[in-house]
Amino acid sequence: MEHTSTPSAETLLLTYISYHCQDRVGYITLNRPEKRNALSDVVVKELNQAFDYAEDDENCKVIVLRATGPVFCAGADLRYLQQMQHNNYQENLEDSTLFLHLLYQIYTLKKVVIAQVQGHAIAGGCALATVCDFTFTVEAARFGYTEVKFGFLPAIVKVFLLKRIGEARAKELLLTGDLISAEKAKAYGLVNEVVAENQLEARVQELAQRLCVQNSAQAMEGTKELFALLQELPLKEALDYAAERNALARATDDSQTGIEAFLKNEPILW
Repeated sequence: MEHTSTPSAETLLLTYISYHCQDRVGYITLNRPEKRNALSDVVVKELNQAFDYAEDDENCKVIVLRATGPVFCAGADLRYLQQMQHNNYQENLEDSTLFLHLLYQIYTLKKVVIAQVQGHAIAGGCALATVCDFTFTVEAARFGYTEVKFGFLPAIVKVFLLKRIGEARAKELLLTGDLISAEKAKAYGLVNEVVAENQLEARVQELAQRLCVQNSAQAMEGTKELFALLQELPLKEALDYAAERNALARATDDSQTGIEAFLKNEPILW
């Protein structure tokens, strides 16, 4: 299934979030540098809208989540925190559920999501990096879930963090609320690569293009689905489900194309 790469005209400009697609890579950008790209209910809703838009964009195969300015995302903004003081239980539950839906959306999205973290990722900002499929960052960035220092519970991100780095390290990060270096985040499995600041964009681009050219979109989608589901099933049920998905995948157009190319010893560009 050879593909000729062309720029996409698909763009989405919101108040704090923008989206555009270039060479099959969709870029979702936090555009609130004067507030350190802090989160509010509006920002969360716009991120949700942007990811929906990217998932439906037929020209987009891989998504990059990035931010403008020196900070990736500093967590909740001051106005948002002030508003929470006056919320009742139902309002707080609706607000928490809104953020839950965003993290679940990113984690289960059909397309691969790469976090391009050019600066500090704190609290909710660190949660965003946690649920992406790949996370690339720079040496100066710091990561941390600081909620306990302010009387909050890092409850929602904990579900995803346990999957990513395990209980012992998740306890360390969530119970201390301390910030850690990019290198320590990598050692813990929270970050895939730490690169020089002037190489971050190029390294993310390299991976994104490699996934676009070398991998089947259908196969990556199916593999992501397995990650989301299999860990929650008992062993025998997980194996049975995996076998069913394997059998279904063999009948897809991408699988037939890939097998034919392999048997003919021909290169394939997806």
